[in-house]
Amino acid sequence: MSSLPPALAVGALYDTFLQNALQQFFSRATFESEPILSASSDGRLSIEPSDDPCALIVRWFGTRYILRVPERRPFTEQETRFAKAIGSVLAARYRAILNPRMMVDRGELFRGAIEDRYVGAFLDNSSYEVSKGEPRADRIASAIEVLRVAALSSYENRPISTGVLLLGTDEDPAGPRPPRPPGAHYYTQALTGVKSFFRLVDGLRTLFLLSRDGMLLDIIDVRQWAARAFGGRALTAPCSAPYLAHALATADDGHVCLVLSPSHEIKVFARGAQVLAYRHAHWALLDLQRKYEVWAEAVGNADLARCLYRTALDLADARQGALFVVLREPADTVSYIISLPDRLDIGLTEAGNLAAAPTRRDLLYLLTGRTVTELEPSVLAALASLDGATVTDPHGNLIAVGAILRHPYTESLRDDAIVEGARTTAAMSASQFGPVLKVSEDGGIAFFDGQKVWEI
Repeated sequence: MSSLPPALAVGALYDTFLQNALQQFFSRATFESEPILSASSDGRLSIEPSDDPCALIVRWFGTRYILRVPERRPFTEQETRFAKAIGSVLAARYRAILNPRMMVDRGELFRGAIEDRYVGAFLDNSSYEVSKGEPRADRIASAIEVLRVAALSSYENRPISTGVLLLGTDEDPAGPRPPRPPGAHYYTQALTGVKSFFRLVDGLRTLFLLSRDGMLLDIIDVRQWAARAFGGRALTAPCSAPYLAHALATADDGHVCLVLSPSHEIKVFARGAQVLAYRHAHWALLDLQRKYEVWAEAVGNADLARCLYRTALDLADARQGALFVVLREPADTVSYIISLPDRLDIGLTEAGNLAAAPTRRDLLYLLTGRTVTELEPSVLAALASLDGATVTDPHGNLIAVGAILRHPYTESLRDDAIVEGARTTAAMSASQFGPVLKVSEDGGIAFFDGQKVWEI
């Protein structure tokens, strides 16, 4: 009975791994294959952009694939780099599994979740090579493993929050540092056996500082460290307020910050922005800058778009739901989705709200004539967290706060929208009249403009 050569059998398995990984991280993409007969393969893999910005060409094991996304949102630079990171890790594992010596030397390559290796390869600036000893990408993956352990643990019946900053250079940009102490340890799961380990840093104000090769160096205040190293730098993408310093700390030189939040979410910061999040048992590539640009273009008012986007990020981080609606033609459309008692753009008499006992509407006079951009961020977040929607015109003038939106009937809402939930149904309905940001209590954010455009 004939059988496949080991290289081809393993190759077929890893080809399946590649397809599954690309489909997992690029759920909006379709995967097309164009088989090409090949007698053998040496495991070399190629993932490259094509002339079409909405298509990536993947070649491996005698097969040519096309990963394609809708024209409205072509592949971004980050998405292309992440696809290549997936390919580099799988190609490295394929080569190692066929080489006994390499299997012995690089056994850690097969430990832990393979998705963490993808993340490490994405964050590392150098190529992923298994023949050169343990690369920095694997040190990043090992640090993520520590946070995974912490996410499944608690301390005195409270969820653990912690974090690390991995230097991307041999020198500390925040200032001279004492020599590495004797007996220093690598940041690995072995340290989690120390009872007080997770009490040393809180992930929000304090972090462990690691050397480029993953050695534990110090405990730092992230705000002070970021101010000394990169004070005055502009962030590459909007960020939630509690983690502005974490993003700034990675503004240059390949530094990487990993944080486990109290909600058990692992946040990854690099290149001056939060780039990845691990929640609901899977990794998500955020691409916040590109998604912000799409949102800002739809809103048409840079200050308003930035204000609502940042507030949405803050509320998502706090696990508070919200709905923001920007009506493009409020004079013609406001009556379709907002009832008179909820409107701030008309007087109390006209609204007919003259009850003797004060009502919620009587309190909202405080917001009459106000714009979103003039409100303090904490005030806007508090208003947006009320049940209902925050609605503005294109100039940011408040039309409604905490409004229960009407749902004009449309064919697109007849079937599957109700299954999504009330807030999603309201978002889809309101998006007929302007761009909408929906914040879910599970930390997700979605942008609708006639249809769902993107999701974080």
